[in-house]
Amino acid sequence: MLAAHNPNNNHLLAALPTAEFERLAPRLEEVALPLGEMLYEPGGQLQSAYFPTTAVVSLHYVMKSGASAESAGVGNEGVVGVSLFMGGDTTPSSAVVQIAGHAYRLEARLLKEEFNRAGLMQHLLLRYTQALITQMAQTAACNRHHTVEQQLCRWLLLTVDRAPSQEVIVTQELVASMLGVRREGITEAAGRLQQAGFISYRRGHIAVLDRSGLEARACECYTVVKKELSRLLSDVQYRQGISTVVR
Repeated sequence: MLAAHNPNNNHLLAALPTAEFERLAPRLEEVALPLGEMLYEPGGQLQSAYFPTTAVVSLHYVMKSGASAESAGVGNEGVVGVSLFMGGDTTPSSAVVQIAGHAYRLEARLLKEEFNRAGLMQHLLLRYTQALITQMAQTAACNRHHTVEQQLCRWLLLTVDRAPSQEVIVTQELVASMLGVRREGITEAAGRLQQAGFISYRRGHIAVLDRSGLEARACECYTVVKKELSRLLSDVQYRQGISTVVR
């Protein structure tokens, strides 16, 4: 099995103790997620949860006018489908693949059964959900109060943190849609970051060349989101084959 396609490359799955992981492992289905694939539609019944390993999924809302904005992103740190174990089977947002890659799919019924065992899986999923709520709240504040350049820096840093490399394949149109801004604003902001030597951009490929420079240009929102996720999962001990959480 290729390392990139190992379920232990998803942080939540890697944190499960052996007994819980072995119970789920035969039911985990490896799936390829191409760019732009819609995993959930607004109001649709959720049939499965997805644990990304190399893919990054965007949770976003689409207005009646067609305008949209991302509320959060999910990569190898989490799971797509928190509504399944939080008491609802539908969501008003959509889930769309923003960075192509792989994930492990788990049937909704099986995720609920595992959650209801009240073991470490439940413990991890609830902590992750709190981190996701923080990300959504911080994104809303960032989109309201910070510049397009700051938002772009935040988005790029969070994206490459989840991606297997420092280069992502994404168009300016897609980034503008996720941030809820005009494409021209992304073009100008990306141009300034490229001139500063922080990124390179060509034909839908954005490579991060200087993380420290991007972090200096970004607003505090990036750090808030990263620190909260780290705080909530700070007692997770990752390993080869075995992980435990100290309560």
